[in-house]
Amino acid sequence: MFIDAVSEDAATGDVAAYYQQQRAAWGFLPNYAGAFATRPDVAQAWNALNGAIRGGMDRRRFEVATIAAARALRSTYCTAAHSKFLRDVCDDEETLDRLAADPTGDRLRPEDRAVYQFAAKVATSADSVSQQDVDHLRALGLTDADVADVVFAAAARSFFTRVLDGLGTQLDAQTAQTFSPDLLASMVVGRPPAGG
Repeated sequence: MFIDAVSEDAATGDVAAYYQQQRAAWGFLPNYAGAFATRPDVAQAWNALNGAIRGGMDRRRFEVATIAAARALRSTYCTAAHSKFLRDVCDDEETLDRLAADPTGDRLRPEDRAVYQFAAKVATSADSVSQQDVDHLRALGLTDADVADVVFAAAARSFFTRVLDGLGTQLDAQTAQTFSPDLLASMVVGRPPAGG
């Protein structure tokens, strides 16, 4: 990382509590935790926002939209982490394989393809989103609330990816090692993983 993060051994107070929370969630202290060491209050606000967005929508759709936004924003960290969630939490390795074969999302099922491409557009060019884009999602069965949730997921990911990449945070070796070399290579869209 480009800044000197507080080490886990030296952490006290709110930083120590945040580090403990992250270690409990991941089984190790993820590299991104250090990016928030100077502002654990921002980390907690992020956790609340991300949790509210994820908790209010279909988890699989959240992961598809998040991967799309992360990939479009060239965040290897978030692309890989949320690919792991798609595979392990949503039990959807098929979509992961389809994205590895074609990162544009063109090989996804119609609804997934539309969500994926819409989320990527929101993340990189929100001002170009049109009524036609929203109507296309509606025609595939998404409600207005579903569409808004995809926008929330993509917009929130923009914040997190910019924090991590702006501070030089690399994907954890522990997460990278859960993928085959070829699958991991398909997710390296920006900064390389730690140790890679």
